[in-house]
Amino acid sequence: MAARISFDDVEVGQELPSQSFPVTRADLVRYAGASGDFNPIHWNEKFAKEVGLPDVIAHGMFTMAEAVRVATDWAGDPGALVEYGVRFTKPVVVPNDDEGAVIEVGGKIGAKDDEARTVRVDLLVKSAGQKVLGMSRAVIRLA
Repeated sequence: MAARISFDDVEVGQELPSQSFPVTRADLVRYAGASGDFNPIHWNEKFAKEVGLPDVIAHGMFTMAEAVRVATDWAGDPGALVEYGVRFTKPVVVPNDDEGAVIEVGGKIGAKDDEARTVRVDLLVKSAGQKVLGMSRAVIRLA
């Protein structure tokens, strides 16, 4: 299934709408249940600090999934995602309060492939003012 946005209507350098994704400890518990990743660094503050982390951190795959939503929401079809990769640069620290953390994501078209009718979306992913994912790139097939 192709995305709703036309390949011919996008240009290299075009920015996608930015989004912010709140993350609470409750979100991490739900994600742990869904993913089966019950590593205590994602829910136990004492353990996280004992292993050298500043506090409980979000799962890397959770962070990746939230970030790529900027590209798939823009495309209008999550099935248009052809390829996605990141480098983990800093953890998303999630304090035990009513606010938690926020993952802030922006994106722009980094390249177009005329033959495949795909675009590379370069994502900028931050939390607490620090880049948390590096080389975050999604390839989207457009109509």
